[in-house]
Amino acid sequence: MSRIGKNAVTVPAGVDVKIDGGVVRAKGKLGELSMPIDRDVTVSREGDKVWVKPQGEHKRARVMWGTTRALINNMVRGVSQGYQVELEIAGVGYRAQLQGKNVQFQLGLSHDVTLPIPDGIAVTIDKNTQIVAKGADRGKLGQFCAEIRALKPPEPYKGKGIKYKGETILRKEGKKK
Repeated sequence: MSRIGKNAVTVPAGVDVKIDGGVVRAKGKLGELSMPIDRDVTVSREGDKVWVKPQGEHKRARVMWGTTRALINNMVRGVSQGYQVELEIAGVGYRAQLQGKNVQFQLGLSHDVTLPIPDGIAVTIDKNTQIVAKGADRGKLGQFCAEIRALKPPEPYKGKGIKYKGETILRKEGKKK
């Protein structure tokens, strides 16, 4: 039995969740998100709770039970509270700046790197080295921040690069004479 799937998703005030056909839609103050329902689970709404049940005892149904419940919970939380990810840039001369709907990075490469900001995500940059990304869709936000971090991952010798705020980088000792 799924420890996550057996719990209901509580729908807060101000969020509207609709289940029609094979799609779950959540609408709140921060936007509207939708997700297709897998054929191995059933989703129902009872009052201010959304329940997910498996449609059998086979492995795929049990796997999708907890996954679907977690994705619906992320949608409901996203449209009501939203998500925020903070990144830090470390290194001499490394910086970022907003240019319209793009973020331009100077990361010690021979050229500047420009990354377009996806729809539904808001980016602010403080002191050219602190990036804060906010959005309602947790998956899209995480993917965007992973793409930013992949431009220049932190290296273990000097710690230069882009990292998540609070992320610890295991440092290595350099050459010895």
